[in-house]
Amino acid sequence: MIADLPDRIEKLSAEGPDASPDAARLAVAELLAELSAGRVRAAEKEGDAWVARPWVKRGILLAFRVGALAEASGLAGFPFFDKDTLPLKRLELAAGVRVVPGGTVAREGCYLAPGVTIMPPAYVNVGAYVDAGTMIDSHALVGSCAQVGRRVHISAGAQIGGVLEPVGEVPVVLEDEVLVGGNCGVYEGAIVRERAILAAGVILTAGTPVYDVVRGKVYRRESDRPLEIPAGAVVVPGARAMREGQGAAWGLALQTPVVVKYRDDKTDASATLEQMLR
Repeated sequence: MIADLPDRIEKLSAEGPDASPDAARLAVAELLAELSAGRVRAAEKEGDAWVARPWVKRGILLAFRVGALAEASGLAGFPFFDKDTLPLKRLELAAGVRVVPGGTVAREGCYLAPGVTIMPPAYVNVGAYVDAGTMIDSHALVGSCAQVGRRVHISAGAQIGGVLEPVGEVPVVLEDEVLVGGNCGVYEGAIVRERAILAAGVILTAGTPVYDVVRGKVYRRESDRPLEIPAGAVVVPGARAMREGQGAAWGLALQTPVVVKYRDDKTDASATLEQMLR
């Protein structure tokens, strides 16, 4: 990493509209190059905790602020109009990333490790980190600054949010060997620990309580820590009855994810079959 890059970005961000446009563009270009190479990340694991890198997020916000709207060449001749500081990512065969034809787009400033497979159409936003052996299936999103580990499967229609702001907040994290089912949504800084499985349709947000019927616990986001799904947990969509007011009178229930088991030989066999089918 360029040694003085964090200090320059912090200074340019603090200067606001008074910052030198040329200096800001140079710093942004250097940051995107570091992010694209995987040498810099928007969040990193320290011990067992994930820690945000606020200066990286400030640099991405700086890119939006100093960029000018420009036309960029698009897929099949369709033009894009976006900030000129945030071009499309240009992949080459040597990168070892399999991008199947059909409408996938990745922004410069995301990291795609060798062995990543992307089915069309999918979108990977700036600041995201996608590690080796991961598959991003059709109609899936990996949001800005999201951190995705090795051998993760993000199934069709899944939405993996990012968290660009607040800059000090940890983005969404999927650790190694997580399986995300179709039409899942993981948002607002939720962390899914290694080898967990989210069944199709599970939605995780900052306000989502997750009920663990195996361990007798309820997982929630707290003021000092994000919502976390334990390692190896198998999470399915569930419901909890409303106990007060008109909702109770009408017999309504609220959506809530439920941990129904932890990975065993049977679920591991299913995961192995998934790997073979890629």
